[in-house]
Amino acid sequence: MYIRLADFAANHAEIRHIRFAVFVDEQKVPEDIEIDDRDPICIHLLALSDDDKPIGTGRIDLRASGKIGRVAVIASERRRGVGAALMEHFHGIAKEQRLTKVWCNAQVIAVPFYARLGYRATGDRFDEAGIEHVRMEKDV
Repeated sequence: MYIRLADFAANHAEIRHIRFAVFVDEQKVPEDIEIDDRDPICIHLLALSDDDKPIGTGRIDLRASGKIGRVAVIASERRRGVGAALMEHFHGIAKEQRLTKVWCNAQVIAVPFYARLGYRATGDRFDEAGIEHVRMEKDV
């Protein structure tokens, strides 16, 4: 598995495939809100299997003070370090851009994953797309 930068326009099909499989199909997020107006201005990553199959993705929004979002890994590839590898790459991007912290709106079910990476909850729980979330931050 390896991680590479992705161009949202050029890699739209791969990014959309992963995000729709995870968020729309599995989690029932409405399809019309999954791709948004932030996508073209974010930095995107793709995780690829050794045979170049797209297995994970995510984005960082530098204009939103380092907001990491839309982190998704295909179900068959979970618990293999793909999500953590994506996050570490985002942390590296944040450091290169001289950000002092990154943040995300984490699904409550994913809080332990983010906590293992050094994130801390900084707010109350809230609903986003019908799923309970909490804001989490990490110093970089």
